[in-house]
Amino acid sequence: MGAMTMFTPTSPDGLVALVTERCLAVQGTAVVAIDAPDGAQPLPLADAVCASLREQGRPCDVVSLHDYVRPASLRFEHGRDDELSYRTLWFDYDALNREVVRSVRADRRWLPRLWDEAEDRSARCARVPAADGQVLLVAGPMLLGRDLDFDVTVQLHLGEGALLRRTPADQRWTVPALLRRAADVTVEPDLLVRYDHPPRPAVRAGR
Repeated sequence: MGAMTMFTPTSPDGLVALVTERCLAVQGTAVVAIDAPDGAQPLPLADAVCASLREQGRPCDVVSLHDYVRPASLRFEHGRDDELSYRTLWFDYDALNREVVRSVRADRRWLPRLWDEAEDRSARCARVPAADGQVLLVAGPMLLGRDLDFDVTVQLHLGEGALLRRTPADQRWTVPALLRRAADVTVEPDLLVRYDHPPRPAVRAGR
């Protein structure tokens, strides 16, 4: 996010159209990351892109990273507000890779949910078959830099002030973890979105 980086202002609808265009450019199955902290609320954007793709005849589904959390016994092993655990143990990226990213390509099947975070038990979901041209939008925190083979990557970036403002008080302990992770990751997304003010996003396109 250097000073010389060029961003183009857009609108929420314009952002949906831009992400949709990137998804449509992928031939066959596409797995797309919408990397964003919970404070950026990535699921509404994912749902809007999904609806747009379906309107254009492309089968699409959304996977929430919060349906791929680890059991509470692992998440809270070092306390309920341990930032290292949040960065490294909270979400089961390996299972996401196995059951979604790789499975939809290799087996043409994928698992919508692994774990019920609220009930802290298996989601008891069955794998579902992928349609021809299936798009899966994976939305959640800290997706980049984990060797997940996404076809398109979108990152919703919140500055520290916006991150603090938009994160509920009982979850602000996650902010240092998110900032640390962002500082450590050098992977550039295909679309980097300044999202401090969601009604007025600005986008920098990569490859």
